[in-house]
Amino acid sequence: MQIGFLADVRNPPPFERPWAQHYGRTLELIEEADRLGAAAIFFGEHHRTDDGYLPQPLTFAAAVAARTTRIRIGTEILIAPLRHPQHIAEEAAVVDVLSGGRLELGLGAGYVPKEFDAFDVERDDRFRLLDRAVAEVQQRFVDGVTPKPVQDPVPIWVGYFGRGARRAGRLGVGLLSLVPSCLEPYRQGLVEGGHDPATARMSGGMDLVVARDPERTWAAIEPHIRYQAAAYSALRDEVEVHEGREPSEQARLGSASYGGYAVVTPEEAIERIRKRTDGLPVGYLTPWMSVGGMPDEFVEEHIRLTVTEVAPAFRDVCDPARAGRADEGSRECPVRRCRPRSIGRPTRCGTE
Repeated sequence: MQIGFLADVRNPPPFERPWAQHYGRTLELIEEADRLGAAAIFFGEHHRTDDGYLPQPLTFAAAVAARTTRIRIGTEILIAPLRHPQHIAEEAAVVDVLSGGRLELGLGAGYVPKEFDAFDVERDDRFRLLDRAVAEVQQRFVDGVTPKPVQDPVPIWVGYFGRGARRAGRLGVGLLSLVPSCLEPYRQGLVEGGHDPATARMSGGMDLVVARDPERTWAAIEPHIRYQAAAYSALRDEVEVHEGREPSEQARLGSASYGGYAVVTPEEAIERIRKRTDGLPVGYLTPWMSVGGMPDEFVEEHIRLTVTEVAPAFRDVCDPARAGRADEGSRECPVRRCRPRSIGRPTRCGTE
């Protein structure tokens, strides 16, 4: 198992800095993560947010590809229903070429009503459009884009939850979830789709920041954690209202408790990650690179400690879907070629 990061590149109004400076500094932080040996960097997607949450992750990924040499570059997630499959395949292929074959393409259905309105897409069609995108992008990588991607195949991951875990299996792609109850329906789906259940691969994230002095760091970044928890709570509330429900008390409590965010030492992070991933076929785990626009000094420490002290504890835990596939005669551990996955919050997982 490898440890990467998820970046939203948000620039919250309470802590806002000039956008060119903010984007430039984010690229510098990713370059430093690459220099230290971080396994992966992934980008999320949202639209029409007050804090400028990254709206075009593959565009930003192309800039990262040009400024890094080793780090895997992915999306967690690209909202597939908002784009034509040809568009996704072409942009993804360009990033894969620019990066020399380091792309990890994570696709999801999206959920925020105003984002579908912005693109004139029916929100009710999102899961059908996601299924279509996965199948068509896979095919277009083979015979529908120029230039062709460096990787064959390009790793694809899908952000399904609940009944979707089985659908992801049928599609033969990675599952962007670390919910233990999703593993069995996911494996069932792999079998139903004619895929080897031993190739099951899951990925997800944890809301944690690693620090040498957690108490000091918490005191400094608590307003940023509170901001980010509230921002996600507002999105959930929008969905509840759109679907004719009152925002749940659980959602309100989650916001009040900062949604489970934690600031921990490297040793505590290792223990938490082990508990979270025990028994799951995890290739990559991705905590946030920065939370709510927190100060750079704490982002830098979080990156350094995560890469140099937390990640080494998991490098001997291979992704079962990739183990044993290193080039013959190579001394490189096969996990170095493991495929990343995307962030998933603990929820109940159902079956179809």
